[in-house]
Amino acid sequence: METFALVVTIGVALFFTYTNGFHDSANAIATSVSTRALTPRAALLMAAVMNLAGAFLGSGVAKTVSEGLIETPTGSRGMAILFAALVGAIVWNLITWYFGLPSSSSHALFGGMVGAALIGGIGVYWSGVIEKIVLPMFLSPIVGLLFGYVAMLIIMWIFRRANPHRAKRGFRIAQTVSAAAMALGHGLQDAQKTMGVVVMALTIADVQQGQGIPVWVKIACALMLSLGTYAGGWRIMRTLGRRIIELDPPQGFAAETTAASVMYSASFMFHAPISTTHVITSAIMGVGATKRVSAVRWGVAKNIIMGWFITMPAAAGMAALSYAAVALFMG
Repeated sequence: METFALVVTIGVALFFTYTNGFHDSANAIATSVSTRALTPRAALLMAAVMNLAGAFLGSGVAKTVSEGLIETPTGSRGMAILFAALVGAIVWNLITWYFGLPSSSSHALFGGMVGAALIGGIGVYWSGVIEKIVLPMFLSPIVGLLFGYVAMLIIMWIFRRANPHRAKRGFRIAQTVSAAAMALGHGLQDAQKTMGVVVMALTIADVQQGQGIPVWVKIACALMLSLGTYAGGWRIMRTLGRRIIELDPPQGFAAETTAASVMYSASFMFHAPISTTHVITSAIMGVGATKRVSAVRWGVAKNIIMGWFITMPAAAGMAALSYAAVALFMG
């Protein structure tokens, strides 16, 4: 029974990674597609490959997820908590994908973990949740907004005398690099989050001692994230690429470069699991505001930001309901 529970939990974790891929693929490529720097299929293929590569670049974020948010649960109850956390995150991912809302898969997972832990009766490391999750949730969009604004101003100043048509052609080429950097950062961040959950499941089942990440876990999570990315997230891509602001290639390059820089800094310097969705969306807003503040469709932006704030409590509630159902089934 314990082996079956472990296999099911790992399977659900990998399915969550798949939904994460198609839900968040828009983060890396929406701007490149909307500016016609890349065709949709070429962009998705590139994002899938770079996601796969990014998953092998580090383990700091995975350790934060597996050690720093909730107590490591034990026994069948512990496996039920992880299962419920993942189900809550998956359900919220599917709901927000259906409505084309670029919410954070990462914060859906964190909310699911906290909700399942609370109803399951195990401790939550609130200091870790605040320092590693809540503060970056507020700070990373602000940094993305400001840096995106400044990056675009710098580009406008440097190329102020350039031929506009020639500059746009050059930035379309540059966007293939910045989009690849975004996808690499997405793999670095989001694959590791699922790796952390799988390591917790292996520890609960007493299959693994310590917090190292087995190679097969890295490969499985990276592949599922890449497959999900290649499946595409067209609904969310339309929101990011067109509905916030109509981007041109220089703006797309500035937004992607800003977001990628924030993700690498968070991953390597702070081991903080931030949301790629939050960072790229805020960077797009900052870049767009350089044209004029009214150029950004702030009504759309407001709905997106509201989605950010309700993601964690909504996923926590769904995870709590899932745990209650599992507990009832287990008797």
